[in-house]
Amino acid sequence: MGTPEILSPVGTWDMLRAAVHNGADAVYIGMPGFNARGRAATLETAELRAMIDYAHLYGVKVFLAFNILIFERELPDIVDALHEVLPLRPDAFIVQDIGLARLIRRMAPEQEVHASTQMTVTNAEAIELTEDLGMRRYVLGREVSISEMGRIRAATTKELEVFVHGALCVSYSGQCLTSESLGGRSANRGQCAQSCRLDYDLIVDGEARDMGERRYLVSPQDLCGLADVPRLVELGIESLKIEGRLKSPEYVAGATQAYKERSLGLLPDSEVGQRSLELGRVYSRGFFSGWLDGVNHQKLVDPRISSHHGIPLGEVLRVGKDGVLVGSIEPVVAGDGVVFRRFSDGLAVGATVHTAARERMGWRLTFDRAFPLHHVVPGMEAFLNSSPRLGAELRGSFTDRQRMKRIPLVFSVSGEAGGPLTVEARDPDGNSAAATSAAALQPAQRAPLSEESLAEELGALAGTVFSLARVESSVKGACFLHNRELKEIRRNITAELTQLRIARPAIAIRSARECLPERSSVQPASGVLPVLNVLVREIDQLEGLSSLPIGTVYLDFEFGKEYGPAAERVRAMGYQVGIATTRILKPGELAHLKVIERLRPDCVLVRNLGALRFLKESGLRLIGDFSLNAANSLSVAWLLEKGLQRLAPSYDLNAEQLLELARATDASRLEVTAHHYIPAFHMEHCVFAAFLSAGSSYRDCGRPCERHRVALRDKQGALHPLKADAECRNTMFNGVPQSAAKLIPELRELGVAAFRIEGLFEDAGSLRRKVSAYASLLCGESGALEAIAALGIDEKYGVTDGQLYNIRAYRDRKKPFTALNELEGSVDPGLSVAARAGAL
Repeated sequence: MGTPEILSPVGTWDMLRAAVHNGADAVYIGMPGFNARGRAATLETAELRAMIDYAHLYGVKVFLAFNILIFERELPDIVDALHEVLPLRPDAFIVQDIGLARLIRRMAPEQEVHASTQMTVTNAEAIELTEDLGMRRYVLGREVSISEMGRIRAATTKELEVFVHGALCVSYSGQCLTSESLGGRSANRGQCAQSCRLDYDLIVDGEARDMGERRYLVSPQDLCGLADVPRLVELGIESLKIEGRLKSPEYVAGATQAYKERSLGLLPDSEVGQRSLELGRVYSRGFFSGWLDGVNHQKLVDPRISSHHGIPLGEVLRVGKDGVLVGSIEPVVAGDGVVFRRFSDGLAVGATVHTAARERMGWRLTFDRAFPLHHVVPGMEAFLNSSPRLGAELRGSFTDRQRMKRIPLVFSVSGEAGGPLTVEARDPDGNSAAATSAAALQPAQRAPLSEESLAEELGALAGTVFSLARVESSVKGACFLHNRELKEIRRNITAELTQLRIARPAIAIRSARECLPERSSVQPASGVLPVLNVLVREIDQLEGLSSLPIGTVYLDFEFGKEYGPAAERVRAMGYQVGIATTRILKPGELAHLKVIERLRPDCVLVRNLGALRFLKESGLRLIGDFSLNAANSLSVAWLLEKGLQRLAPSYDLNAEQLLELARATDASRLEVTAHHYIPAFHMEHCVFAAFLSAGSSYRDCGRPCERHRVALRDKQGALHPLKADAECRNTMFNGVPQSAAKLIPELRELGVAAFRIEGLFEDAGSLRRKVSAYASLLCGESGALEAIAALGIDEKYGVTDGQLYNIRAYRDRKKPFTALNELEGSVDPGLSVAARAGAL
């Protein structure tokens, strides 16, 4: 197998340099104004051009992360942004939104597009379904294990990219609505509020469990896949990705260097542990292999910690007037940062080490007089969380010119007395440049040109990005040429090669009129009552649904064995029956879909792209759910073309955006969820197994999810219920239901013909009252406020509009880049952007 690409994160110029000079084959940078790191600095077009030129100069590819959902009103702005950025010739766009992928391919068919991990691709069926989008590469979900990758690899020729290092989201990327539901900051819009890093109480069967020092119940340790790189190489994974566009340049340098060496076989197994410790000093919440080796619910999360704490040193053995004795075998030096933690009450104190002395039982550390030594007591745990010496070493890798990457050149020299000297230089990427001397070669009286003298002059490349590999001379006879001629040849050749390495052929770009479809002209049918559908998650909820104006009852149960009897009961009531797929489909998980096929329900509520592909030719009526992330008319159109009869829009849409989508498409094919508990986290991590058992997976956990009802309680006192699905994945729901009652009249006027109510844990009577309230609203017997008042009786925490009326626009949270000013301070400001990149 070939060596995989090392793909590094970039958010600043220093991060770019760190990646380039430590072995990155490619970098990914946020698309200006639209990317999944809203807190990263915003790039201007000129800045982005300079960064792309700089990377290309060193033979490093640049991918633009355009990995957010796009709303309807943004489509014209997106087209304008693409018209600005496409001519810069990024090597690929990384996209989440299906409509955006389609738009880029329409605008510029030559442009390479990659499917982001935000697209939640975890199976080969999803790759097959999206074949017509022309995506060359798929970034697999972080939850896909190496064995599962092998099955996907065997089923597709598309390039595969996987995360190997950095922070892990507890929720499947593209499926996290926690920030949206709790604070109006959508993770699908680059505004993740880091809700998984907060502390929660565990509520079991209505009672708070004493969790002791375990507070951060859904905060995974950071991923470190160094040990697993050889297996990924053997599988033929094309790209190994490092997370961290908000991290430091030193983090990028250390991680890039380590994974590059490991992928080349230069970092043996025996040294992986020590290198991991070095990386942990730079940034770590604790390291684990994530899901690369499958699920391990006991190790994924260290519930004591949710932020950087470095590497463990050991326990505090003794505290004296002049210092602290730590039982550690890890070396500590003056200047290192150490933090002492007592997890039982959350106490943490840290300082810079003043002196460090090795003793028989560990290390004696002293600190500045201002350090509150009285807070440190025996039994506390010590962590090494910074190392200025290591930081300086890593920073030197991209600031010391002697250590920077160089492009080796092979010079071929020819000529004879009376004619010019001809020099051609070739780089490893197939570029070549040639120049001839203005003066003719003269017979040498002494010191004729030799390979050694030519190498000395042509190899004087310190002021460029090049280095001398070798000189091949075929000069005939003993000839002489003045050094100034050789200098001019060298300057001309390196200038031409610089431009050749930066240059990219122009790309054909279509106009907005050619790319954006005309608005839908479908007129809503008048006098037609919309259908009201109900989703149940408990089989007992069916008891309250008889004799109501319901179209379809969707079944969404943990156990497939319940579907058959429940479907019979629903049909006996006179309703159509639908069955929901799981939100995630991984290799080896087709059994659930085969059960659905065998039961032949009236429709299927499809929640992932792989399930859509599997069921596409089943003859069943397919309804797309919110988790397909349809946020604009382009995505809606593509999904409907794939065989869906109706489609629930993304829950990321607020009221205004939902109405705009309804106006831009055939609203009669939308199904709007009118009342539900927003599914926030959707996790491979099982809270039931992690904290109510000693088991690492479903095989040995004893299935506590079948015996207990569990919720997480946040610091505001709100309860967020947890529910497991058929594949043991957990969904955390917002404990306060969201109602779209106020929007229903306007949505009906636009032609929306289907509305849905979703139950969670309500009893049958409570769910019946909710359905009745919305039925009255839909047929005009009551108004929205009356319906909401009636609904509030059955909801413990009331009913809310949720984020439907949150009209805050997406915005970047950091100031724009000013690095071009930095360039102008050190490089001739009269040079072009490309030339300045070359000068750097």
